[in-house]
Amino acid sequence: MGDAIAAAKLADWVKLAQGLHARYLVDDFGAGARFLAAVGEAGAAVDHYPTVAMSAGHVDLKLVTADAIYREEDGTEHVVEWPTQQDLDLARRITEVAAEHRLTPDPKSVSVIELGLDTADSGTIAPVWAALLAGEAQAQGRGTPSDEIRDATGRVPNLWFGGASEEDSRQRFHVEVYLGPEEAKERIAAALAAGGTVADDSEAPGMTVVADQDGNLGVICVDTSAVAGDDPTGQA
Repeated sequence: MGDAIAAAKLADWVKLAQGLHARYLVDDFGAGARFLAAVGEAGAAVDHYPTVAMSAGHVDLKLVTADAIYREEDGTEHVVEWPTQQDLDLARRITEVAAEHRLTPDPKSVSVIELGLDTADSGTIAPVWAALLAGEAQAQGRGTPSDEIRDATGRVPNLWFGGASEEDSRQRFHVEVYLGPEEAKERIAAALAAGGTVADDSEAPGMTVVADQDGNLGVICVDTSAVAGDDPTGQA
């Protein structure tokens, strides 16, 4: 799907983590409400709607399909949360609606925060985190073939599990920051200027691990598969 997103050239939208994201600047709450009413009409026409967050100064939109199909190489199918063609089509229509309302897109400001926890046995510990973060067992594996914790209401960041040996004593928790390509470069530069260091850029620009002065890690993530002209493997 990354190739299709890149080919669509949706200038207002950025593929971050599991969805397509956009931010539009509004003069006030009323302007945002009128825009969202028009977005609702566009969604009703195709029976598909974005997730919305609004403040007095901007409207944030996320598009994702809750029942997309992911197929493994052996043909095994999983129902996952992921952008599909209906999301691309609705993103185009919302872009048109925003233009009709004379709203300014602000794609550089969109970001998604997720949590990462390295563990040797995600299946054992995931139920604990499903209970703590979401309060329901169904949060484990929701919209993903892995043990990732996803709260259906979006109240808390997703928690995904990375690999680690039982003897590994390094930092287990880290923050994942999903950004567009240009904003990612700026964030990394700002972190380095503030005294941080690059701990691992072997998978850059897809992932760049940054350490603070105490050695705590954060990861800047870019979905290079959804960017026109970029290597879909994430290797520049």
